[in-house]
Amino acid sequence: MCPSGRSLRPTATSYSATSDFRPAFDILDADNDGKISRDDLRAFYTGIYGSHAGGDDAIGAMITLADTNNNGFVEYEEFEHVVTGERRTLGYGAMEDVFRVMDKDGDGMLSHQDLKSYMAVAGFSATDEEINAMIKFGGGSENGGVSFDGLLRILALDNSVSN
Repeated sequence: MCPSGRSLRPTATSYSATSDFRPAFDILDADNDGKISRDDLRAFYTGIYGSHAGGDDAIGAMITLADTNNNGFVEYEEFEHVVTGERRTLGYGAMEDVFRVMDKDGDGMLSHQDLKSYMAVAGFSATDEEINAMIKFGGGSENGGVSFDGLLRILALDNSVSN
């Protein structure tokens, strides 16, 4: 089970065949209104960086990058386009940025501690066993952590890769 209480195995009705970035979207949608606002992003980055979270200009740029219908919010479909790189206008997908934030020591791997601290900041409690299960599901090892592709596998619950 993931910390959210969901199984690692998607059902045919709840996930697309290849990916679903809903868990990542839900972490950013702090007020759970179905869209990511400036306030949601501000809360997310403040939780990670504290008073060094960056200003409204940076948050506004993130919203502008993804907000294709120009309503001031990022809905799930817009978020998915950014995450999958379909709007990779700045050279990096949003998930690569999230990975870099999570990778505290910058070694290109998310360690057990990286995942555990990020889960806590995001408001999810996770046992050591659950973190280890996520790392294993992502194709990593308890000692080495999980790569960017492994994180995508964890968040998307992509079972196309054999375990």
